[in-house]
Amino acid sequence: MEDLGFRRAAPALAVFAGVRLLGLAVLAVWGAAVGSSPHTLLSARWDSLWYAGIAARGYGYEVVLPNGDVHSNLAFFPLLPWLERLVAAPTGLSYGSAGLVVSAIAGLAAAWGIFAVADLHHGRRAGVWAVALWAALPVGIVQSMAYSESLFTALAAWALYAALRGRWLTAGLLAAGSGLTRPVGAAVVAAVWVAAVLAWRRGERSWRTAAGALLAPLGAAAYVLWVGARTGGGLLGYLDVQGGWGNGFDGGRAFARFIGAKLASGSPGGVAAGIGLIAGVALVLWLYGLCVRQRQPAALLVYGGVVLALALCASAYFGSKPRLLLPAFPLLLPPAVGLARWPTGRAAAVLGAVALAAAGYGAFWLNGSGPP
Repeated sequence: MEDLGFRRAAPALAVFAGVRLLGLAVLAVWGAAVGSSPHTLLSARWDSLWYAGIAARGYGYEVVLPNGDVHSNLAFFPLLPWLERLVAAPTGLSYGSAGLVVSAIAGLAAAWGIFAVADLHHGRRAGVWAVALWAALPVGIVQSMAYSESLFTALAAWALYAALRGRWLTAGLLAAGSGLTRPVGAAVVAAVWVAAVLAWRRGERSWRTAAGALLAPLGAAAYVLWVGARTGGGLLGYLDVQGGWGNGFDGGRAFARFIGAKLASGSPGGVAAGIGLIAGVALVLWLYGLCVRQRQPAALLVYGGVVLALALCASAYFGSKPRLLLPAFPLLLPPAVGLARWPTGRAAAVLGAVALAAAGYGAFWLNGSGPP
């Protein structure tokens, strides 16, 4: 299981590419039927516009809403816009299109990293099914958008793999990169720190272990401190920026009130939505419990737990929670191990049905409310 060459990972990468191409094909057919542009939906709406704007003009742009809230582009971390500039400069692509290129490459890198982590502890078949499940998630279409989820998941998966293999400098550098990508980079930092502490307790006390742990938070720390200096808010400046968007961490109280309002609405749609949200939360918590019972390495449990906590306990953008959970790939390892034990034909049939349903949902979602 040490060999991570292309040949070993090729089945997982092929499955990932096939599922994603299916999603794009269904989106294209849907777009032709309703008169929408798949390219616009993927690269020039919602957060992708903010990332492209940063790539084009840098930071400093904000929108003041009628209620006084300020939406500043400082809320968006810089690595994706930097890469969009890097791709756009020699190719002449628009920044949004460059973002699609970055996401396509990052998606394959993420699939390879997820395979590597699963293969390390559960074998090749489980690795392939873990990637397949990640690609076929209901919000998997986001992996093909000019969003930062694929880039972040790639950095996170390989940082975790490096930490599990004791490659501390690599783990620290990748964790630092994840911290320049999304706020949830804190989950990767925490995982690397836990892995380093456990390695230290086992007697692996090299300078590389300490250096990796020190490198891990530098990306997020540098950006947060820069935002604080730019806004004059100091250490809390970035939190103030997020507060302008209505974001915060309240332990899940606002989300619980949101679900309660749905259930109390009296409308069949609202009640169904409330029940669906409760079922979704129960499902991800059940999967995390399976991860604990599976005795996943502490680094994976910490990473998955922090991603869950930050997603479920955020105080706004409740419709974004499925997308925010997209990087929590360790939750997929228990069902992947189960699928690996099934006959290949039966498992493939189940995956095909799930992937087709996800493709249809993705097309419906992007042509409707889309990812907030």
